[in-house]
Amino acid sequence: MDTEAINDFVERQLDAWPEAKRNYDALAQTDRRPLKLGDLTIYAQHNPARIRSTGAKTDAESIRKRACFLCAANRPKEQTVLEWLPGWELLVNPYPILPIHFTIVDTQHRRQDRIPLEMATMAEMAPDLAIFYNGARAGASAPDHRHCQGVLKSELPLIRITEKHHTLELPVIVSSEKFGLDLPFNFLSAIVTPDEKGMLTLATMTQVRGIDSETGLPDPGLVNAFFWIDSQGFLRIIVIPRKAHRPSCFFAEDEAKMTVSPGALDMAGLMILPVESDFKRINPEIALQIYNETAFHGAIPSEVLP
Repeated sequence: MDTEAINDFVERQLDAWPEAKRNYDALAQTDRRPLKLGDLTIYAQHNPARIRSTGAKTDAESIRKRACFLCAANRPKEQTVLEWLPGWELLVNPYPILPIHFTIVDTQHRRQDRIPLEMATMAEMAPDLAIFYNGARAGASAPDHRHCQGVLKSELPLIRITEKHHTLELPVIVSSEKFGLDLPFNFLSAIVTPDEKGMLTLATMTQVRGIDSETGLPDPGLVNAFFWIDSQGFLRIIVIPRKAHRPSCFFAEDEAKMTVSPGALDMAGLMILPVESDFKRINPEIALQIYNETAFHGAIPSEVLP
């Protein structure tokens, strides 16, 4: 699936779906500004349409009461499907963060309980894309239906810095602590080689867990993951172990409140702020606090690995 095929599918979908086209057209008016956090520059993005995801109620009772919007029977009639690989359907995300933004949906209604191995095949089938996954407690607005998403890999600061600093001279799986950089949080990076060792690397990375900051227990729902093909043709994986779904400012009831709920793209360097006043107020100190409360700024606990 090359760039031409990607663009063709998106154009055909938007021609048939006026609401989605309005949301994609609105991206041209989206405000964005850089925030330098040590050696990683992220971008704050004011995107009002994302309030549905950022503010989504993901507790068990709320999930039980609503129809699953990823199941085929409940999707908008205008939404078309590209049957991409067995068991998965490719959809244009109607509430985009970036100009190319897909949702990739399991054809079966099953919980967002693990990083799908199939993401490796998806990355190989669409080498221009980064395929990413939000764990059930790490940004997924539909934790009851297994899915991942895809955007152009060139859009993500975390991918660029990882390709530069995780070289073949390092072990195939390393913590970003080994990069020698000042980063707002640490993550696990892997290079999957085309051999038996690579298969073990893939299996290990799909089993990484977060550590719940309240209970201290491992939780497979507290992870974000990215799969992509690098400039040398290697499959790359980033998994970000998390310790919380949302930062304290999300729950604040005073002037400290900010509607921000970090998912994979927020962690990859695009912090999404649906509320304009939050976008105007965000600064490097606040962004760093958000990352510190939801991911590991220091050493990654050994318990995240299986």
